[in-house]
Amino acid sequence: MSKISIIAAVADNYAIGKANNLPWYLPADLKHFKNLTTGHAVVMGKRTFESLPNGPLPNRKNIVLTSIMSEGVNEKYFEADSLEDALFLCEHEEEIFIIGGATVYKQCIDKVGYLYITWVHNDFTADTFFPAIDFNEWMEVKHEDHKADENNLFPYTFSEYKRK
Repeated sequence: MSKISIIAAVADNYAIGKANNLPWYLPADLKHFKNLTTGHAVVMGKRTFESLPNGPLPNRKNIVLTSIMSEGVNEKYFEADSLEDALFLCEHEEEIFIIGGATVYKQCIDKVGYLYITWVHNDFTADTFFPAIDFNEWMEVKHEDHKADENNLFPYTFSEYKRK
């Protein structure tokens, strides 16, 4: 059975997106995301996929959840019309990362065993928000605080949670 995890960068006000983009630029978080997800499967919604600047994420099995499947076969990524189908495509993967967006997070939050959250310590104007987390259901197993610096303009925390 694969480990199923959500990975997200979430502001203090639970903002995760604005106009199909991140409301901030944190190179350290992008590196953290790449380090965790490389070599694994990533499942995302169609809008999240379309927001990727260079198409499918390299060195990862990319699965796009969509209600309108493309015609023909695409060799760079897979499509699934349900979460169950997406997970079936990943049945031999060690870990599956749910990478967004908000609708996919909301659909998955009760099904995953792990959360990798980068808390971005600021409130942002946004049009997309992460679903509320019931912290009675989760135990923080890793916590790493970072101060803002010349490359990362906001303080942030890498947190890992395991379902109790």
